[in-house]
Amino acid sequence: MRILLEVWRQRSAGDEGRFERHEVDGVTEHMSFLEMLDVLNLRLVARGEAPVAFDSDCREGICGICGFLVNGIAHGPLGNATICQTHMRHFRDGELLRLEPWRAAAFPVLRDLIVDRSALDRIIAAGGYVSIRTGSAPEANATLVPKDAADRAMEAAACIGCGACVAACPNASGALFTGAKVSHLGLLPQGQPERRTRVLRMSAQARAEELGHCTSIGECARVCPAGIQLEVIARMNRDWLRATLSLRGEAAPLAVTPPSSPMRFYERTPVKERP
Repeated sequence: MRILLEVWRQRSAGDEGRFERHEVDGVTEHMSFLEMLDVLNLRLVARGEAPVAFDSDCREGICGICGFLVNGIAHGPLGNATICQTHMRHFRDGELLRLEPWRAAAFPVLRDLIVDRSALDRIIAAGGYVSIRTGSAPEANATLVPKDAADRAMEAAACIGCGACVAACPNASGALFTGAKVSHLGLLPQGQPERRTRVLRMSAQARAEELGHCTSIGECARVCPAGIQLEVIARMNRDWLRATLSLRGEAAPLAVTPPSSPMRFYERTPVKERP
């Protein structure tokens, strides 16, 4: 197979960046997409040129490290799979593929196809934990977990944190990621002590990271390699509303419009001065 690539090249975060065209021949249908890039990089290095920088680790769709856009689609055209699980048999001989990094304000480009996804780590650090006693492991049957709750928690916990949902969303929203992390703990008995404060702190951190608001377009669920569904966003919104009403001191205002919006007029103006 012969594959034509237009790859985004950017030396650093401050560099403007550009697309660079390469031709890769001798590609077999059994190669993974990243193995094809390995072949390209070996040839670039042999010519004394800089290789294309991209993230990868396990190459089994587990770690969530890899990820970029292929013709504008996060992780490429293969559904429910990461780019490392995508093989070249899914592409045509002579096909032109445009590769570019995740595009979001919260994910600044570091080099070529590598972006800084530490925003997702900070969201987890804000509330993605449970209170446990240190020491020996607890008895497995000490806390009963309903089968339905265990199944739903396991589905939400499948999120690998790759960031494809943010890259695919027109609003660059991290609601699917945050909702999955909130849900998989909030559904279990062990996650109940922090359930209300968790959703408030994690959603507040998502806003601080300049992630957009969810408008239920659904592109995030379509490209999610773990198959996370939109129901985790609905569950997060429900928990957030309950927490907002019960913990008014810690909650942000219900309005989600920016402070500069004209819609905030009635929040800033005393009642007697309103028209």
